[in-house]
Amino acid sequence: MRFGILGETEVWAGPDRIPVGGARVRAVLALLLLAPGRLVPAEHIIDGVYGDAPPTGAGNAVQSQIARLRRMLGDDGLIRSRPGGYVLEAGPDDVDAHRFERLAAEGRRMLAAGDHRGAAGLLREALGLWRGPALADVGPAPFAAARIARLSELRLAATEDRIEADLAVGEHRGLVPELEELVAAHPVRERLRAQLMRALAASGRQTEALETYADMRRVLADELGADPSAELAAAHLAVLRGQTGLGEHSGLGEHPGLRAEAGGERPARPSGGAGVPVPLTGIVGRDDEVERVTGLIARHRLVTLTGPGGVGKTRLATEVAGRQPGETYFAELAAHPDVLPALLDTLGLRDGGLGAPATGPDPLERLVAVLAGRPVLLVLDNCEHVVDETARVAQRLLARCPGLRVLATSREVLAVTGEAVVPVQPLPLDAAVRLFTERATAARSSFAADPAALERICELLDRLPLAVELAAARLRTLPLADIEARLDDRFALLSQGSRTAQRHHRTLRDVVEWSWNLLDPAEQAAARRLAVFAGGATTAAAERVCGAGAAEALSSLVDKSLVDFDGERYRMLATIRAFCWDGSPEARRAHLDYFLALAEAAEPWSRRAEQVEWLAALTAEHANLNAALRWAAESGDLTAGLRLVAALAPYWMLGGRGGEAGRAAAEVLGGIAEHDHAERVPAGLEEEYVLCVLIAAAVGLAPPAHVARARALMEGRAPAESRAVRPFLTFLWGSFSGIADGPADLRAATDPWTRSLLHYGLGLRSWWVESDQAEAEREFGLALGGFRALGERWGMATTLSDLALLADARGDTAACAAMAEEALGLFGALGSTEDMARLLCRRGDARRARGLLADATGDYERAAGLAGRAGAPGMVAMARHGLAEAARERGDLPLARRLCRDALAACPAGWVTGEETRARIHLTLGEIARAEGDAGEARTWLRRALGSQNLETRTAATAALESLPDPVVSPGPAATARPSTG
Repeated sequence: MRFGILGETEVWAGPDRIPVGGARVRAVLALLLLAPGRLVPAEHIIDGVYGDAPPTGAGNAVQSQIARLRRMLGDDGLIRSRPGGYVLEAGPDDVDAHRFERLAAEGRRMLAAGDHRGAAGLLREALGLWRGPALADVGPAPFAAARIARLSELRLAATEDRIEADLAVGEHRGLVPELEELVAAHPVRERLRAQLMRALAASGRQTEALETYADMRRVLADELGADPSAELAAAHLAVLRGQTGLGEHSGLGEHPGLRAEAGGERPARPSGGAGVPVPLTGIVGRDDEVERVTGLIARHRLVTLTGPGGVGKTRLATEVAGRQPGETYFAELAAHPDVLPALLDTLGLRDGGLGAPATGPDPLERLVAVLAGRPVLLVLDNCEHVVDETARVAQRLLARCPGLRVLATSREVLAVTGEAVVPVQPLPLDAAVRLFTERATAARSSFAADPAALERICELLDRLPLAVELAAARLRTLPLADIEARLDDRFALLSQGSRTAQRHHRTLRDVVEWSWNLLDPAEQAAARRLAVFAGGATTAAAERVCGAGAAEALSSLVDKSLVDFDGERYRMLATIRAFCWDGSPEARRAHLDYFLALAEAAEPWSRRAEQVEWLAALTAEHANLNAALRWAAESGDLTAGLRLVAALAPYWMLGGRGGEAGRAAAEVLGGIAEHDHAERVPAGLEEEYVLCVLIAAAVGLAPPAHVARARALMEGRAPAESRAVRPFLTFLWGSFSGIADGPADLRAATDPWTRSLLHYGLGLRSWWVESDQAEAEREFGLALGGFRALGERWGMATTLSDLALLADARGDTAACAAMAEEALGLFGALGSTEDMARLLCRRGDARRARGLLADATGDYERAAGLAGRAGAPGMVAMARHGLAEAARERGDLPLARRLCRDALAACPAGWVTGEETRARIHLTLGEIARAEGDAGEARTWLRRALGSQNLETRTAATAALESLPDPVVSPGPAATARPSTG
């Protein structure tokens, strides 16, 4: 017998349709169909059918409706009475809604795996189950609204996934009419807009694709007061650049777990994780908890799932988060000692662009800048080892980001005001048995269940999901009777029935220890070595570190569920990894050697066309590279530490990880003082040492003695030694010593990237120091040619940025626009959003200086949007100040004053570039007050601007002060300007 609720409520016995009469009878049947094979309490049916005010005798009415259903269905055994409720004896695949969800999830996984045709077929099959609106004939029932909304959202997400699969195989022309209808029905759905843009562009209709983006921008501004997301803006840029991206997922609004950038290159997924992980198996026995937690998230902004290790907190959080509409970010904190860096990584935020200042704003301020004003669900998984810091961060973010909701998992509560706590209990016995059976059948297709034995095993395992799954996996090698016998030997404590938190921890450890004792010596050795990896291991890395002949042992560990393999990487659960790791110095050495070799192999490619691929490869190994650096520093291996820092310098700088780089470099420098009391630089590693010092100095973490020693090493080299063997040192030393002191002799440079960089430096010197724009343009042209020959995106983008400004200065607006857009696209490919915003601000300044106020305003607005999404408040302040100057020059002084106040509020205190921006804002406020005739206030602001480190700003402030009338001196109290801040 089959059942349908995706449309009107229907029942089929073979080919025949069985009519179901009566609105309340249909409502009762629908409630049972939403939970096939599970107990539905009578109180749940009463609430769902009658709402908050059930009539007298509602229980008897439900019994009567159940009796009518049984007569209609003609099968008294189909609906069974149980203590407290009723069970519809049907499987999930017998109900169209559950079959739809399974097929849609499988199609989504195939889409993520790149099987686009297979995904399209499954998704079409899933969507073909819909006969009309969900629960069409029971809509007025109190329970129905939330279910209809959820199913409708899943239908739309599956439709988007199916369209994504069709786009990937080139079926774009036939999709345009369908997408146009969907966009009309869902005008603020950004993923559909991006898909329509891609389909139109691939059909040769670029103009219409660009109009679609412009229309979306207007709709967002009018209806939500928001700007297009960074992803939709990237899709727009891809159309401008002629990239249809049909072979890539747009990722916009995708079901969590399939998020990716639209257009351009796809960045590697951050180590902390962004989208919700897509589970490989369905959740078992947690339907009521999923509904409860979903309801709590709708009413509370902080919900914490608590319980012992292995009880299923993470799996429950994943299921709940995966069903949420809108933006969701999943931060896996287990591998992170600090919360803020993990959250920055999860949101894909950088420490700053390559041209960013040495020290950036407070990480919490960056998070606030990104999350404020956006409806976001943030999942904080495994908080117990950083529970105090998690509580502080969550409380501050929730206080300042009204659209933010937080779902946390921890072994203890966060103890934050307003927190809703959900203790996650072990599975009910019937659910634990069902979980064991499903996993056992997957492990051994011939598995024959013994219900009584399964109940005893699950009770001995305390019904913890992880323990049950590990035990079921053993059926590959042991009969059920042996498993039960071993559990009786190993888990005597469980029979006493106590389940305190500490006991549950011991129980989980016993499960892992028991699984460990089933391994042969080769498997145990491989598991111990694999535990050295902080972020999982590729096949090559695992085999290198685990030793010769490890492939077979690793495969066996995967079969026995102690290790997971996703086709690319081996991973251990945190609990199993902690159990296996014995601190082996040999494993650490092998791990350090492997990742040092990887970093040094990647370093040359960071300056070539392959840089994006290599940066992505290093990003995938982010946690392992950090672990290797820690072990080098802790063991006093200065040679390995300095080499690793030097090799990773381009990755850190190009990837916007300056703060992280500085901390790592400082840790290695600390090793010099601790392990070499003479503080001698290891022979042959002078350049590596100087690089390490410069990286630490960029964030203020290099001790003065090291800075002095590095300067002496660089300045004391003989001319024959002046050429840097490590090209990236040329860039960092030039940034450190200044343009005027940079090397001028190109003949010593043989590395193409270094020669291009030196041409760029000479161009800056000609422009800024010598005011020779023609010579600057010539040098920049030579630099651009060299970077283009290499295919190096950062060099091309940086040089094009300055060439665009020079073109604008001589009035060649077409060349300026073309070069600026190319530079923006290249910065976007590197993920350097802050560099994009900086370029737009600079171009806006140049256009404003030439009187092109409308064009300048457009640049500033675009920069402010990019900087806000990048979590760069300093750049937001620069953009708002530019808007204020444009408003002042148009004569709109009230708007200019308001924008200056906004800019001051965004400008981070204590930031080097931020202080200069603050001085310029003070100058603008002084000019506004002077224009309004308020000499007292003007004098106050202009005096503050005199503190600028920039000569141009100080000169302008001085001139403005001199133009003010002398203050009138009276015998009474001195007049004061009205109070101001900043």
